[in-house]
Amino acid sequence: MSQKVNVGDKAPDFELIKPDGSVFRLKDQLKDKHVVLYFYPKDNTPGCTKQACEFRDQYEVFKEYDAEVVGISSDSADSHDKFERNFHLPFILLSDQGNHVRNMFGVPRKFGIIPGRVTYVIDKNGVVRYIFNSMTKPLEHVKNALDVLKSMNKK
Repeated sequence: MSQKVNVGDKAPDFELIKPDGSVFRLKDQLKDKHVVLYFYPKDNTPGCTKQACEFRDQYEVFKEYDAEVVGISSDSADSHDKFERNFHLPFILLSDQGNHVRNMFGVPRKFGIIPGRVTYVIDKNGVVRYIFNSMTKPLEHVKNALDVLKSMNKK
């Protein structure tokens, strides 16, 4: 059963196993950081690689804004591990093989089969401040998330 998370909603908490075998809990990250949570279709595909590398290249800026980047797809932890190593990704990739977290957030599928590409900016209080849904503009996910974090830090 999939719900749809909207701007202003409290982000649903979840647990997934990180590639190193430890447990990732959203609420633990939010204790001291904003979270840029991005769902993407598949490791090592052109758009997803571009997007991951852009998040990598801007990672220090995300850290300056007190934000952690977390990528989620249904690929295996092994696939994520290779993807991280091949492209030197400094952030966490999580495996959501049953699409449970994707469904919790209500991330849509394209043509009913291709997992969607959606980015959520979640503040330290767990409130979703921004959502961007675009399969065809992977780099805008990074730019828009940074713009939102910039405006949040001005307050």
